[in-house]
Amino acid sequence: MRTGSEPRTARSALRARFWLSVWGLVWALFGTVAFTLAGRTGWAIACGVLLLIVTIDLAVVLRHIRQGPHYQPGRDIPPYEPPDKRP
Repeated sequence: MRTGSEPRTARSALRARFWLSVWGLVWALFGTVAFTLAGRTGWAIACGVLLLIVTIDLAVVLRHIRQGPHYQPGRDIPPYEPPDKRP
């Protein structure tokens, strides 16, 4: 159902975002440790910042998943109705 209001009422594939965040978390952690051990401070800091961003995203995704079908709709949840147009 296309209503023209998709950017405001779009739903995110939270399970996919969860697994991509886990993947990013593992690699950012690995990069931070590896670059720290190799003595590459700049790259270690960059990976550490990325690790922080991925951790925050993972926390947001987990919060939305726990909030239920409003954020993680299943096949039994119908699409949102278009917002009322008020003049």
